[in-house]
Amino acid sequence: MALILASTSPRRRDLLARLGVVPDRIAAPDIDESPARGELPRAYALRLAEAKARAVPRAEGDIVIAGDTTIALGRRILPPAETEAVQRELLGLLSGRRHHCLAAVCVIDSAGTVRLRLADTVVTFKRLSADEIDAYVACGEGLGKAGGYAIQGRAEALVKRLAGSHSGVIGLPLYETRALLRTAGVPLG
Repeated sequence: MALILASTSPRRRDLLARLGVVPDRIAAPDIDESPARGELPRAYALRLAEAKARAVPRAEGDIVIAGDTTIALGRRILPPAETEAVQRELLGLLSGRRHHCLAAVCVIDSAGTVRLRLADTVVTFKRLSADEIDAYVACGEGLGKAGGYAIQGRAEALVKRLAGSHSGVIGLPLYETRALLRTAGVPLG
């Protein structure tokens, strides 16, 4: 039995280590992450987590874990910040508002049973000035991240309130992940 992490995210690997879990193999899932027409954020996050888990090859008896982090502003799914311009736009949208960070995790156990869990964390940013947005964008840590920020870095100082899973906002909700891994028979440290 091997444990496969269907993610190349160093944050997800580090979060698993907090549970005493080291994957035997890391595989990059190759899936289309475009939202389906009319798809709501919760359904989207759960669908992507499962699609990522199913996208990596596994031998009989292997266990796969995958996650997805989706930022939702109301019913709107915010994209990752692929450019500084997109990051500025995202931070402007999140400024002074609350949003949902939906952290989905999927585990396919050794028998092939798929189990999903979702952590919904409400994050409220302080009202951000143009200078604060510029300074955060200049530091570079939010590029490529869901919603354009990394809560484990400088962005944490911009968060006025957080209700839910801090680890979920980073990339993998540990409470939900621990429960799924235990059910799958993965020994935890």
